[in-house]
Amino acid sequence: MQASSSGLARNPRLAEVVLALGGFGIGTSEFVIMGLMNRVAEDLAVTVPQVGYAISSYALGVVVGAPLISAFAARVPKRALLIVLMLVFAVGNIASAMAPGFWSFVGLRFIAGLPHGAYFGVAALVAAGAVPVDQRARAISRVMMGLTLAILIGAPLGTWTGNLFGWQIAFAAVGVIALLTALLIRLWVPVQPFDALASPLRELSALIKQRVLVTVAIACIGCGGMFSIFSYVMPTLTQQAGMSEALGPMVLVIFGLGSIAGNLIGGRAADKNLMRAIPATLVWCAVIQGLFYFAANNVWTGLLFVGLVGTSMALAPALQTRLMDVAEDAQTMAASLNHAAFNGANALGAWLAGLVISAGFSWSSTGLVGTGLALCGLVIFAWGSWLEKRTFRAAKHYQ
Repeated sequence: MQASSSGLARNPRLAEVVLALGGFGIGTSEFVIMGLMNRVAEDLAVTVPQVGYAISSYALGVVVGAPLISAFAARVPKRALLIVLMLVFAVGNIASAMAPGFWSFVGLRFIAGLPHGAYFGVAALVAAGAVPVDQRARAISRVMMGLTLAILIGAPLGTWTGNLFGWQIAFAAVGVIALLTALLIRLWVPVQPFDALASPLRELSALIKQRVLVTVAIACIGCGGMFSIFSYVMPTLTQQAGMSEALGPMVLVIFGLGSIAGNLIGGRAADKNLMRAIPATLVWCAVIQGLFYFAANNVWTGLLFVGLVGTSMALAPALQTRLMDVAEDAQTMAASLNHAAFNGANALGAWLAGLVISAGFSWSSTGLVGTGLALCGLVIFAWGSWLEKRTFRAAKHYQ
């Protein structure tokens, strides 16, 4: 969506901060549960692997919500849509904190996940439309900083607070952040004209494009290994490596630093050669995640590899760029699909890791799950490249 004079923010930096605040709340909600798994399991009388169902449920909510909301709210004014998404997110998190039992908690995490992908997709478009055309990319990157800060600050702080006062306070706090964000969006984010040509069919057209589907599959499967490890990183390090639970926030900080480094390096690599950066990063993920299996027997090597596993986030900018390249005029859907795909990876990784652990394998076997998923992503990339070349040759032949 192009910026118009009516869409420019009087204070675009403030609008970006408001949108980033929503991303901070969403990222905190998604990642904080990894550091609270032991407390949630104890309070809700389930096993730690079963808590993984709540992680998968949230991720599935993102996967379901991102394409549906992007398609059917295509002509809703963007600011109004962002406010509604934040209100739904607030309700989902506050209700999660009040869940009377485990399965209600799992269901409420699904509801909380529904606005996730659509929020980031719409926020990116609003940020781009709130500034002059030549400043759009920088505006989007500043909005996305909220998610990065959630990994580095929000999740560790939520873990520390939740372990000290009860896990419920972490989700309640996220709900308050979401309510505040909704109010600030109303006050500081500009109204922008909706796209008169937008339609559910135009946005849904992205879902039948071969290259879009291949890219989404790479993200869903190839990135699952990072989440298979991170979902169970606390019980892995406490029960297998013997780490004190007091170091839990530090684990999230280390992972956050690794993810920031991976995001920056991945973006630069993608700018240089996108179609080489994707397979190279998948190979890196396969190696690092496989070595985690051995490193997690010791606290300090385990912590080191938590940071290295965090660098798997290098896939995010490369796959986001690829989706934007191949989605053509369904840009809202493309922006949302990237987050839906990563949460599909979250659901798949947590589910497979839980199965492996429940089958009696060691906690660190999540690293082997990660290697398998990264290699599967590499196979999908190679298959997609072959299909694309074959299609190109066929089109050239009939010209």
